[in-house]
Amino acid sequence: MQYNQLADSDLRVSSVCLGTMTFGQQNTEAEGHAQLDLAANHGVNFIDTAEMYPVPGRASTQGASEQIVGNWLKKQDRRAVILATKVTGPGNMKHIRDGSGLTAANIRLAIEGSLSRLQTDYIDLYQLHWPDRYVPKFGGHHFEADQYTPGTPISETLSTLADLITEGKIRSFGLSNETPWGISQFIKLSEQQGYPKPVSIQNAYSLLNRSFDTHLAESVFHENLGLLAYSPLAFGFLSGKYRNGQCPHGSRLDSFPGFAQRYRDKVNMVPAVEAYHALCTDSTLAAMALRFVKSRPFCKSVIIGATNLNQLRENLNAFDSELTQTQISAIDAIHLRYPNPCP
Repeated sequence: MQYNQLADSDLRVSSVCLGTMTFGQQNTEAEGHAQLDLAANHGVNFIDTAEMYPVPGRASTQGASEQIVGNWLKKQDRRAVILATKVTGPGNMKHIRDGSGLTAANIRLAIEGSLSRLQTDYIDLYQLHWPDRYVPKFGGHHFEADQYTPGTPISETLSTLADLITEGKIRSFGLSNETPWGISQFIKLSEQQGYPKPVSIQNAYSLLNRSFDTHLAESVFHENLGLLAYSPLAFGFLSGKYRNGQCPHGSRLDSFPGFAQRYRDKVNMVPAVEAYHALCTDSTLAAMALRFVKSRPFCKSVIIGATNLNQLRENLNAFDSELTQTQISAIDAIHLRYPNPCP
């Protein structure tokens, strides 16, 4: 297992991260703990969760993922685990602080709730799940000026995160579902006000969504931020299990059919998947897709998730080898034919 430092922090994270958004919904606590054990046995030291998990978010299950992780964490050497969670941004999740934003008071409430459920005194990486202002997100890709709302000032959010670092409740903080403008504002205000800077950004990245390459890659290069790539298998569409119109019973697409609009019904999604599948002569489509994301120079960790141990084992084993330059060139050629079908 390879380990990468996040910016100038003292966090060294495994190049593979276990995501836990299925814990408490599609996976029981026992199944979640089995996944955590398997990942740890493969050298994974990086666990990602969120206060709103599992997904889809609902009041009856909110916080269950953190609770399951916390029950596992208390049996581990805490210093050996890099634990990441996220504070929920503003929106329609009225069951979480009435859907309000990233104010000082809300972040304080959120961190105390997460610390309690995770049964720990500190969070290694505390992330802002999405911006507290209007941005196109979760499949939106056009900025609409007439929809803009400013939200909580970034300076207020930054000040609160700085205080939490000083108090020892978090070690570092990161951004998520953020834009180049958002990164620039966080960095600028951090420098102006003497606050700690973000050390990472967690955004979607896959063969079907390489929009990060266009402008965010330049931003993270200059600002020394590492990408934590989520959805590297594009909601499972790059696993191959949905090819030819299939929808296996119990899969996420079967269980939550309305939850994949970011990927479904996109004109070039199916031909792109088929083109990438045809390229796989010595591996599975999933393995190639995961290896590609890991190969990106800006990617510090690939966040993988699974609903059973066989899936997780296959995903972990995918990283045992790397793509050749010939394979990467062939992938790039397909990308030019079908650029970002599912941004």
